[in-house]
Amino acid sequence: MLFTVQSSAQTNRVAIVIDDMGYRYTDKHAFTLPGAITYAFLPHTTYGKKLAIQANNAHHDVLIHIPMESENSKKLGPGALTSNMGAQAFKQSLTESFAEIPFAIGINNHMGSYLTQLYQPMAWTMEFLKQNDLFFLDSKTSPHSKAEQAAIDFGVPVKTRHIFLDNELTDEYISKQFKQLINFAQKHQTAIAIAHPHPETVATLIKLIPTLKLHGIELVPLSLLYQTPHISNVIAISE
Repeated sequence: MLFTVQSSAQTNRVAIVIDDMGYRYTDKHAFTLPGAITYAFLPHTTYGKKLAIQANNAHHDVLIHIPMESENSKKLGPGALTSNMGAQAFKQSLTESFAEIPFAIGINNHMGSYLTQLYQPMAWTMEFLKQNDLFFLDSKTSPHSKAEQAAIDFGVPVKTRHIFLDNELTDEYISKQFKQLINFAQKHQTAIAIAHPHPETVATLIKLIPTLKLHGIELVPLSLLYQTPHISNVIAISE
C-alpha cells in the first residue's frame, strides 16, 4: 500500500503539441492520436480555422502557431512576425490571428530562430499576450531565445519545448525521441514534446502514446503544465 501511495504522488506528466496544423486537409488525421493532445494551428491557412474548431469542440487545448522570422530566411506564410515590423504591426498581426481562432489559449513560435533572439520583438509579443491573458510556449528553435526572459518580465506564463519528436520521419527515430521524452519526464516530472501531423509521425505515436502509462506518465493538456514550475532544459533544435 505504501508503494502505491508514493507512485501516485510522483505521477509524471507529459504534454505533446502537434504543430503546423492547417495547410493540408490531411492534417485532420492527427486527431486520431489518443489522449489529451494539444494542437497548434498556423494562422490564416486553408484548413486552420476549420480544424481548430474541431479540436476545440473535442476539448483539446488549441494554440496559434505564429510564424516568426528564422535565421535562414525560410518562407513564413500569413500572420508572420518579422524584425522589420514595429510594435503596432505586431499587435495588429496578432489581433488578426486571434480574431480567426479566438478560443486559442496561447501561442508558440513557428520557426523563429532569428526573431526569438531579439528582445524587443519578444517584448511586444509578450505585451499582447499579457493584455489578453494568454500564455507562450517557446518552441526553442534557437538556444539563444530571449522569449522566456521577455515573458517573465511581462508576467506572461511561459514554458519551453524539451523534445522534438520527428525531425526525421522514421519509426526508428521517432521511437528514439519518444524514449528520450519518457526519460526526461521521469527525471524532471514534466516534459513537453513537439511533433507534426505527418502520416509517419501519427502512425508511430498511435503506437507509442499508450505506453506512457506503463512508465507512470500521464499525457495531459499543455495548459495543465502551466501550473507547475518551469523547466528550461531542451533536447534538439529544429525549425
